[in-house]
Amino acid sequence: MNQTIDATATTAAEFIDLEDRHGAHNYHPLPVVLAKGEGCHVWDVDGKHYYDFLSAYSAVNQGHCHPRIVDKMVEQSRKLTLTSRAFHNDQLGVYEKYVTEYFAFDKVLPMNTGAEGVETAIKICRKWGYEKKGIPDNQARIIVCGQNFHGRTVTIISFSSDQGARDNFGPYTPGFESVPYGDIAAMEAAVGNDPATIAGVLVEPIQGEAGVFVPQDGYIEAVAAACKKHNVLFIADEIQTGVARTGALLRICGDCACAGHCERQPATYVRPDILILGKALSGGVYPVSAVFADDEVMNVIQPGQHGSTFGGNPVACAVAMEALEVVRDEHLIQNARTLGARFRAEMQSLVDQYPGLLKLVRGKGLLNALVINDSPDSDTAWNFCLALAEGGLLAKPTHGNIIRFAPPLVITEAQLLEACGIIGGVVKKMAKTR
Repeated sequence: MNQTIDATATTAAEFIDLEDRHGAHNYHPLPVVLAKGEGCHVWDVDGKHYYDFLSAYSAVNQGHCHPRIVDKMVEQSRKLTLTSRAFHNDQLGVYEKYVTEYFAFDKVLPMNTGAEGVETAIKICRKWGYEKKGIPDNQARIIVCGQNFHGRTVTIISFSSDQGARDNFGPYTPGFESVPYGDIAAMEAAVGNDPATIAGVLVEPIQGEAGVFVPQDGYIEAVAAACKKHNVLFIADEIQTGVARTGALLRICGDCACAGHCERQPATYVRPDILILGKALSGGVYPVSAVFADDEVMNVIQPGQHGSTFGGNPVACAVAMEALEVVRDEHLIQNARTLGARFRAEMQSLVDQYPGLLKLVRGKGLLNALVINDSPDSDTAWNFCLALAEGGLLAKPTHGNIIRFAPPLVITEAQLLEACGIIGGVVKKMAKTR
């Protein structure tokens, strides 16, 4: 059979129809078809301009199509793209040295996607539990938090509280126990319950997919302390929150006051035993994830026990280094912190003016959420996002009545305020109809 690329689709409806007929229906996107991106801006197939306030779920922290990152990808792609790990290449060692020094760990295990990173961390944690801690065979437990989002592989959904992600995918992987997120007493009790069989605790410093839930002050420090007390590995999933998104290089840095790259850790820094990064590690131009640990933990992995054909490929290495250089050179940590505070102030003003429609705003840096004063089963947030798109701003609801706002960190104050004006206009219009 001879196949040709279908070049007949030109309208948004035609592109959406192609996806509907030929693609799996595992997403429910807004009816917008994007064709171009630059910085915090995107354009659809009709040429309409939007502010991107999702950033590909925080993958595009450095902005769409950042020229330095794209140029580095093209440059490396013309020389060598993939060798697999059957051979060495001239980028991997350079990248591993660079990235471990950047985040201050002994070792890195490179992978591709965030879910792969979480799976990798789970494997390392369990293996450490058996070989270093002495947990009896097949009895290792990992404590997780309710309402978590770590991906959608079978193992990960086995400890998800999202029934939509779980239903009819069993049997599930055992060995996980869930406690309420942000509840220090519940976490301490769980870690202290037969700690001899607990290998690790897996936590998001802020739960992004659940609606940008920021835990109470001291929560992460308390989790880390409980882990240390009982010889349990503290695993931080910073796939969405890491790489400057929350106004610090890592969210576990706390409310970091550095102006750029965290070359000296602040007093609030909680150092995890295993750190998982992805998404913005490549600036959104290539799948790159990484799992970090020190030698005592990472060295449990030996040849043949874990890997990926594409993990640590030359393009990924070159792209990730350039993406992290952009974070430092363009002071994206400072920008996220400063403009995040300004954004929340603007949103709080709307909450105060329209309490019938808006309930609260929360977040850190440029990872924020606006909670609609309606039931999670309502379509108010979805309709809100449709109205935002009509006004020239793209965001997406989560958990029914919550809208997450996460623009690229390269956004300027003037652009942010223009975007806030769009949000404010939609709020005023919707408030009149309630």
